[in-house]
Amino acid sequence: MILRNTVEILDTTLRDGVQGEGIAFSVRDKLAVAEALDELGVSFIEAGNPGSNPKDLEFFRLAPGLRLRNAKLCAFGSTCKSGIAPAEDTRIVSLLEAETEAVVIFGKSWDLHVTEVLRVSLEENIAMIAETVAFFKERGRLVIFDAEHFFDGFAAAGEYALSAVKAALEAGADRIVLCDTNGGAFPCAVAGGVRAVKALTAGGNAAAAKGPGDGENAPLIGIHAHNDSGLAVANAVTAVQEGCAHVQGTLVGFGERCGNTSLASLIPSLELKLKLRCLPEGRLSQISALTRKVAEIANVSISDDMPYVGAHAFSHKAGMHADGILKVRRSFEHIDPAAVGNDRRFLMSEVVGRSAIADRVKRIEPSITKDHPVTIALSGKITNLEAEGWAFEGADASFELMIRRELGLCGTLFRIEAYRVVSEHPTGAAIACSHAWVKVLVGGQSEIAAAEGEGPVNALDGALRRALTRFYPDLRLVRLEDYKVRVIDGKDATAAKVRVLIESTDGRRRWNTVGVSADIIDASRAALVDSIEYKLICDMERRRDGIFP
Repeated sequence: MILRNTVEILDTTLRDGVQGEGIAFSVRDKLAVAEALDELGVSFIEAGNPGSNPKDLEFFRLAPGLRLRNAKLCAFGSTCKSGIAPAEDTRIVSLLEAETEAVVIFGKSWDLHVTEVLRVSLEENIAMIAETVAFFKERGRLVIFDAEHFFDGFAAAGEYALSAVKAALEAGADRIVLCDTNGGAFPCAVAGGVRAVKALTAGGNAAAAKGPGDGENAPLIGIHAHNDSGLAVANAVTAVQEGCAHVQGTLVGFGERCGNTSLASLIPSLELKLKLRCLPEGRLSQISALTRKVAEIANVSISDDMPYVGAHAFSHKAGMHADGILKVRRSFEHIDPAAVGNDRRFLMSEVVGRSAIADRVKRIEPSITKDHPVTIALSGKITNLEAEGWAFEGADASFELMIRRELGLCGTLFRIEAYRVVSEHPTGAAIACSHAWVKVLVGGQSEIAAAEGEGPVNALDGALRRALTRFYPDLRLVRLEDYKVRVIDGKDATAAKVRVLIESTDGRRRWNTVGVSADIIDASRAALVDSIEYKLICDMERRRDGIFP
């Protein structure tokens, strides 16, 4: 039973999500995504179409081993074919053989699709919907009926769109989901369509017209929106406000064409703004981490400006904003970042105020205030360095090292005494390569190492870490994840300064560093040195605190 003020969530990452460009899951990937979604606490996981491909068939064969605690798996498929009884339709039978508690059946509700795509009569389509829903209800399945192209159909031929919904209702469908399949509907159209269907369902149970979750015996109305007009989340919110108690989408938002409703953006809005329960208590704080986990399995990056869970969602750069938040959090933040498992970040730049700098320094030395000489010195250095082309808002590790140096907490872990980088570009079929040689000094001992790389920075990185690994073995775990170069002032042509940003990882965490020089190799060296120093300092502190390795 769905309680009042509750909205159930169906995640279709494993079905509609894989229809997004560049998204491909192995069976093992699909199992891992299902476990992550169950950990988040969604109500349903639409896991694929067992009648469409062997991979989905194999997933459903292995699915009983998942031992899901929160979510019900759904097999997905269409209504039966014209002229074929459900029991004789192999695709329908494959949904039964998946042995899921629930099935999602989609049927046409736009007359254009019925006559021009399916090429059956309007009456035959209604019969196909009714027969398919009844077939699964007779066999004990919870049936979710997706009224495909509902809003386009409702706009073109409203009575027919509603007749498709009515056929599913009368056959016993437990959920009626209104689909903006083309993603072109506006919130006003969604509101009108939901109201019309509510009036239809309320005919048999007046309680169904009250709102989300009202009416124990009334079928729930749901929304399935696509983002082709950039309105998927807005349309889902509108539908819920009009009474929908079931929402479909994908956690990260990817899917067919421009994607589906991003549940990572929608769920926090429903829970925190509309006070509707979507997940088990305490699970919302995991949504940032689990969204990143699903994205990593899919091998995609979460947009930094993604609401609630993105890296920029609670980043503040302007000094006035930072000062305001430190005084009254809600002055420049619409929610507490911790509510969704995200973090507040103050971006260090020439426009940031001393309050934000002091707040950052306090993480290392709690006694620092905004009027402390260290804060004043750091503020001046940021201004001067940014005037020379440095940028610390995307290089937190380099800024932390600057703080530590100003506080006198950075000893000399190593020093590069000399280095040389040579690139060769032989003619003919030979592949160009680069060689680097470096001499380092660590605690009075020197080490020389050389390395070959696919480019000069790759070679320098290899040589430097090879030289230092003798003293710091854990550097073997470090690798570069990303490398960006930007010309600071193009007017100087080839003599222009460049800014190098490096993202590094040791498999456990990621950090970013920056270097600036008129020499791209020297700028890269500066960023690499900061990256290694940051790693070593973090490791030493973890050992000191007894949490390493």
